[in-house]
Amino acid sequence: MATPKRIQSVFHICKNAVDNGCRGVVFSAFGGVTDDLIQAAKEASSGSESYLKLLGDIQNRHIEAVRELISVPNQSNTIGQVKIMLNDLEDVLQGIQLIKELTPRTLDFIMSFGERLSNFIISRYFQDCGLACDYLDTRNLVVTNYTFGNASWDKAETAKRIKNHFETNNKLQIITGFIGSTPDGITTTLGRGGSDFTASIFASALNTDELQIWTDVSGVMTADPRKVRKAFPVEQITYDEAQELSHFGAKVIYPPTMQPAMQSNIPIRIKNTFDPDAPGTLITHQPESSGLPIKGISSISHVALIQVQGSGMVGVVGIAQRIFGSLAKGDVNTIMISQGSSEHSVCFAVAPEQSLYAKKLLEEEFELEQAAGKISEITVDDQMCVVAVVGERMKMTPGIAGKIFQSLGRNGINISAIAQGSSELNISIVINRENEQKALIAIHDAFFLSGLKSMNLFFIGAGLIGGTLLRILDEQREKLARDLKVDLRLVGICNSRKMLFDLNGIEPNSWKQSLEERGGEMSLDAYIEQVITLNLPNSIVVDCTSSETVADQYTSILGKSISIVTPNKKACSGTLDEYRLLLDTAKRKNALFLYETNVGAGLPIIKTLEDMYHTGDEIDSIQGVLSGTLSYLFNEFDGSVPFSELVKSAREQGYTEPDPRDDLNGMDVARKLLILARESGFPIEFDQIDMDLFLPKEYFTDESVDSFLKRLSELDGHFDALYKKAESEGKKLRFIASADHKNARIALEQVDASHPCYNLQSTDNIILIKSRCYNNRPMVVSGPGAGPEVTASGVLADIIKAARS
Repeated sequence: MATPKRIQSVFHICKNAVDNGCRGVVFSAFGGVTDDLIQAAKEASSGSESYLKLLGDIQNRHIEAVRELISVPNQSNTIGQVKIMLNDLEDVLQGIQLIKELTPRTLDFIMSFGERLSNFIISRYFQDCGLACDYLDTRNLVVTNYTFGNASWDKAETAKRIKNHFETNNKLQIITGFIGSTPDGITTTLGRGGSDFTASIFASALNTDELQIWTDVSGVMTADPRKVRKAFPVEQITYDEAQELSHFGAKVIYPPTMQPAMQSNIPIRIKNTFDPDAPGTLITHQPESSGLPIKGISSISHVALIQVQGSGMVGVVGIAQRIFGSLAKGDVNTIMISQGSSEHSVCFAVAPEQSLYAKKLLEEEFELEQAAGKISEITVDDQMCVVAVVGERMKMTPGIAGKIFQSLGRNGINISAIAQGSSELNISIVINRENEQKALIAIHDAFFLSGLKSMNLFFIGAGLIGGTLLRILDEQREKLARDLKVDLRLVGICNSRKMLFDLNGIEPNSWKQSLEERGGEMSLDAYIEQVITLNLPNSIVVDCTSSETVADQYTSILGKSISIVTPNKKACSGTLDEYRLLLDTAKRKNALFLYETNVGAGLPIIKTLEDMYHTGDEIDSIQGVLSGTLSYLFNEFDGSVPFSELVKSAREQGYTEPDPRDDLNGMDVARKLLILARESGFPIEFDQIDMDLFLPKEYFTDESVDSFLKRLSELDGHFDALYKKAESEGKKLRFIASADHKNARIALEQVDASHPCYNLQSTDNIILIKSRCYNNRPMVVSGPGAGPEVTASGVLADIIKAARS
């Protein structure tokens, strides 16, 4: 009830409810007023007059609400009554200032003004709108004990008074929430969730058909929508499920609120004042089955995990009693407990602000055992959180725990403690709090998205390959979601100038405009840091550059359990130790490092080698044409067009790198051969490759690309002679790479018609694999090995592979 405008919209909700038999509506104080009242009381108790400003703000807010809500002829009487209450409040605050003392009893009385003022104004507004209703001060009906700030109600006496009141009052009752009174009429408050609790008390006393709690969300959600964007309302849940979710952080309903209604078997419906037509969530003893094994995921964002362990605990009776007895004496609440069957250790979660005090209590309790070495040092980790998965259908349903742990493990989230009661209603896990959102999203995706797995893509490089990949991704997204249950979301993208992140997703068909209009200045370190900081589940960095600087970041990316898909050869063609470190890091951190397009664009060359190696086949040698660029040049070169002109044409068509020397210097082929050799089990370094190049070294200087292309024409005669010599012998020119257990070599060779490389066309690559199983006739993989379309398609295939792993 934050503003008069909201109150006006709520009137229509209440009017419809009355038409359907509603007898009473419980309202809280106007939004923020209770906090203001508490603050005013504290400032008054300090002896300062600063409370007067807060009092003035409270007065103005309520008077303005009357003026905005109620017609002019009816305003004066309402304002008069409101001022009488505000005068009473002022008198109490003045008394507190004079004696400089604020007791819990007095604070309860002060807090009661929030509900009393709001409900009185709302009742007058409803009357002004023609709805017959009465203002009901619940201090006359709800009888409590003397525990000020969190009073307990007298069920029998309260129910008696409520029934008597409703028997003699037929109009709609506008009921003050949160407050009650002792048998001798002293004002009390019911504590956290007090207004909902009041409604539950009235529903129970009157045995109503249903209790509706109207809030700002459309029911109990499958997860906190602020942390899980795809969370949605649950249609029906049990009381137990609702209480479990509430205990572990779901804020829609406070557990004690449900007790009176639950004891009377009264269904509770959670509704949204901002979306009154939404069905909301029905909480009941026997909800209709949703078919889902779990109902929701909740979390406590910050806890401390305390561990007590030692050999002196095994088989000793009373250890648990001493642990939790000492904590209870110190008024330390235990959130969750986990103990292994070995009895060697017990760990439990507490609020972080109580963790050091809890450790001190335990050290005092086990002082002798620690001195004797029977119990180790008691450890505290105060950077943890609890994630709870709740659902009654988990009972006797195999695989639920496995699915939870798999979704976490796949995203590199380590579990520090696990707890599950014998009721199997709740599986609770303790993890590092930096992984809270990541865990919630991962588990939510696993259980609630009908098998649809969301992948968060972070693109580095949006040039020819990256741009083509984004176009294909846009074309294939619906099909992938429909057929493979894979949702590919572009969350981050950068080029050499700008970078952009959007957790709601960047549309692949408008990434250029989005990056240009909303992107910030590009910094590779800042981009990678943000990818890591976002810590989203199922994250993939897609590197579409050929940058060594980007490749140098791979180890740190994989070290954060973020997968990498890339056509960039620089990482895998570094030193052998660096190559092995990449693979080892990916394996240890449960991340995927996929680089099929490092060699052969979209051809399944690396996959074939991996499959042969893992199935026990021993590879003896590999040979082939590994450069689509050089394949195109020597397939097309027939002497009719000078070689230098052919290179220019290939560059214009995108078959070469922007600087053709990156292809003509043999480095690209050497890197590919190095990668394939290592995938074949040949542990070689780059400098072990014998490179017999077809261009003199002096052509690979720092001169510009245009200067190089002009200078290349000097060799046209040389290449023409090579071609004619090969043709005269019935042979063709092919730039061939080969490796075995002893040697690795790249060179321009002449091959005859019997050689598998003889009949290559356009940008075809070919790889010949000889092994123990393929000895007489080699395994042959052949096809287009260059071009943006086939390369981008190969990268997308690796992304899909990652998504389906």
